[in-house]
Amino acid sequence: MLNKNQKIAVYMEANLDSDYGKMGYGVMRYIKNPVVCVVDSTNAGKRVNDACSLPYDYPVVGSIVEAHDLGAEVLVLGTAPSGGRVPDDWYPQLEQALKFGMSIVNGLHDRLNEQIGDKISNPDNQWIWDVRQPAFTPAIASARAAELNNKRVLMVGTDMAVGKMTVGLEVYKWVTEKNPSSTFVATGQIGITVTGQGIPLDAFKLDHACGAVETAVMGVANSDIIFIEGQGSLLHPGSSATLSLLRGSCANRLIMCHRAGMTRLRKPEAVKVPPIKAFIQLNEELARVCGSLTTANTIGVALNTSKLDQETAQHEIAKLEDETGLPVDDVVRFGAGKLGQAVLDS
Repeated sequence: MLNKNQKIAVYMEANLDSDYGKMGYGVMRYIKNPVVCVVDSTNAGKRVNDACSLPYDYPVVGSIVEAHDLGAEVLVLGTAPSGGRVPDDWYPQLEQALKFGMSIVNGLHDRLNEQIGDKISNPDNQWIWDVRQPAFTPAIASARAAELNNKRVLMVGTDMAVGKMTVGLEVYKWVTEKNPSSTFVATGQIGITVTGQGIPLDAFKLDHACGAVETAVMGVANSDIIFIEGQGSLLHPGSSATLSLLRGSCANRLIMCHRAGMTRLRKPEAVKVPPIKAFIQLNEELARVCGSLTTANTIGVALNTSKLDQETAQHEIAKLEDETGLPVDDVVRFGAGKLGQAVLDS
């Protein structure tokens, strides 16, 4: 599919500066491919770092034509609209990209191969990668990973979109420099896109989700340290992903991910965030199930302080360390060393 030499454009129409741009943010931060531009007509003429908080200088253009003229060979859909569906008004743009010979990376739930695959103009060198399409049907999970003699580090969180993938990748990169026998298991569309492999957890039937995680973890069983990308939250009433990840990976270490100052979920706002120390205990107790399954200890807290100034951020980090008795840091802002060392020392 995507090779690291292909030039990409990130499609972020009307969402370069919104929470729905998570896919595009992750791609810009971690993709190895050259990025020629971002497509967003509402911010056309700017640079990425003029339109949002990301530090990248990529030009923002207003059309697929301009992206093609800049040499884009692959269009990566970088926006995740509510419900994970492709909006109807995107289809003319996507068909235009295919007409120009561009390939498409699709991280949304709709299967574009089935819907517009017949619009591909050069079948020998062009493709659509529907990232969220499962590649296999796994067996029912049976706690095989619990028999492994390694560290299995799962990112868990107080909410959706608090940075679990980012934390996992940042800590993994830091640890790999110290212990090359480390692996990152991607479980969502962004992680799969930037690493080239993994499982689209939310596309598996619920009965198969734990087995999909188990299969992915057992596939890298020889690694000393396995980092498992987190999804969802035990706190969110619309998510069952954390339980599938706990059961399939038999995680024995957890990193709690949280957004500074968050007292309620973003959606639904009626759900209050409990004290972090109590929520950490809940995740650990659910992992071990009264001692029947794998004991998973939380080894640190990753705090997203992106909306705070630096002095306030450092104050909140110190405050949460006092509250939890665990190492706490913002891995993007201050580096992954503190949490990475906690992984190595655990």
